Amino acid sequence: MKTDLTGPLQTIAALVEDRPGVLTRVASLFRRRGYNIESLAVGSTDEIGVSRMTIVVEGTPLIGDQVAKQLDKLIDVITAEVLEDGESVGRELALIKVMTKPEQRREILDIVEIFRASVVDLSAASVIIQITAANETIEALTDNLRPYGILELVRTGGIALVRGEGTTQMPHFEDEELRRFHQESGRIPSGDLPHLSD
Repeated sequence: MKTDLTGPLQTIAALVEDRPGVLTRVASLFRRRGYNIESLAVGSTDEIGVSRMTIVVEGTPLIGDQVAKQLDKLIDVITAEVLEDGESVGRELALIKVMTKPEQRREILDIVEIFRASVVDLSAASVIIQITAANETIEALTDNLRPYGILELVRTGGIALVRGEGTTQMPHFEDEELRRFHQESGRIPSGDLPHLSD
């Protein structure tokens, strides 16, 4: 039975081993469970050998919790957690190529300024606009530019960090199987992390 995924968006941050096949295993999990990925961004972190995935899925907070728990079960995933609205800062990068007529160029540039975006390329027939903002702001800018004729649009997918002192970081303890895997792969020296029973 497929889960009903209609509802708000949930953002999950996962730290994963930086090795071939991890993205495929994560994508397979979503396919098997019937979750719809709204966006997926992957990049390096400050720790060598660790990548960070920011996954945005459609659904209720319950769906977000289920996704995080399923990700935590994958051997390549170090930790996964839901980033709550209001407790995290999220951004996305978008490049928007808009058709420009000479008489409309000033209007388009005014819209760019209002949304604190920037022009990164300008030609006689088009302009490329760059914006880094929250999802809702990018949607609003896109809606305002659509009447002029959007030729192309590309978005990176959302990334996010927890506000204040909270972090998504390496856990202080792991279950035995995951601990052994990380030690054997050279990510964590033996004895670095306490056992669950400690």
